[in-house]
Amino acid sequence: MVQEIAGQKKKFTYKKKNNFSGAEIAYAKFMTRHSTNERLRVYRKLASLLRNRFSLMDALERLYGIVSENGKKQHETMGIAITSWMRSLQNGESFSVALRGWAPQSELLMLSVGDIANLDQALENLIKVVEGVKRMKEPVISAISYPMFLLFLTTLIIYAVGAYMVPPMTDAVPDLVWRGQAKTLVALSEWVQNNTLLLFLTMPLISSFISWTLPRWKGRMRARFDNIPPWSIYRIFVGVSWLMSLAALVKAGTPVSKALRVLRSDANPYLLYRLDRTLFFVNSGDNLGDALFKTELNFPDKEVVGDLQIYAELDNFQVALDQMANEWLEESIRNIEQKAAVLNMGAILLIAAIVAWVVMGTFDMQDQMVAGMG
Repeated sequence: MVQEIAGQKKKFTYKKKNNFSGAEIAYAKFMTRHSTNERLRVYRKLASLLRNRFSLMDALERLYGIVSENGKKQHETMGIAITSWMRSLQNGESFSVALRGWAPQSELLMLSVGDIANLDQALENLIKVVEGVKRMKEPVISAISYPMFLLFLTTLIIYAVGAYMVPPMTDAVPDLVWRGQAKTLVALSEWVQNNTLLLFLTMPLISSFISWTLPRWKGRMRARFDNIPPWSIYRIFVGVSWLMSLAALVKAGTPVSKALRVLRSDANPYLLYRLDRTLFFVNSGDNLGDALFKTELNFPDKEVVGDLQIYAELDNFQVALDQMANEWLEESIRNIEQKAAVLNMGAILLIAAIVAWVVMGTFDMQDQMVAGMG
């Protein structure tokens, strides 16, 4: 790709007079900010050009020529984005500042560290982190979405049994006194008919509560729940994302204390609480591993904290940290997949138990109906 771009006989110069409407720019920002693959594609090409000694402006100008087909498609989303970035650079702004509104805040923070001296390395580190987070999202979504679907299915089964299956049987023998499993099935039916709204609101309310607590609940009690799904899955996801970002910043030459302060700028309350406690001990002279251990939060993971206590004393800590982040990414994906399998199995067993209970209760109701009519 670089050789192809560099070998072009005629260098394309973007038109500085291109004017885009506010709606076009707003739409382009929205699409670029939410199109991770498109941003990564541009980052890769840009890093490749910078490694081959292109200046940042020259590299962006050539990329603009490609995405706009030498100006024929000036209003393409990425063409508008690159044009905006170049204008910001011409106004004396850094590349990370030029990306404001076009990329997530976490990416801007990582690029701001290596922006001046080694932007190509900062881009490579950023690409690595973003791709790692993307790999984590799929098993996380799988671990949460399928059990939730099964629980919703369980709710529908309970409603169908209570509202449509049991009432006709009880109406056939209204004076019969039910016993055993039949009695519990009749009681369920009466509860469903009287509390239908509550039945269908229970799961959404529980899901909303859990979703709200994941990024906000932060105290010591939360640390205990971090060993229980879905909070444990969230801890792993946030922990891996944080460790990979930290490793990228440290690898770029950023001191640990500064890297922690950079990452806290974009942290939610859950992560911020952990970073602030870690920073307190780091500022007191402890290394990263000891600081994380003294927080007593077991974040990002008890075993990882123990490894960091060892590696923090080594001369090649940057390399060891980067390697640890990559290894933990792979291990965490397997861990989440295992937790997902457990959650899925639990939800399946719950449905199976409910169906078995309904079948046995139905047979019991039929037996009692026959005996009552006889």
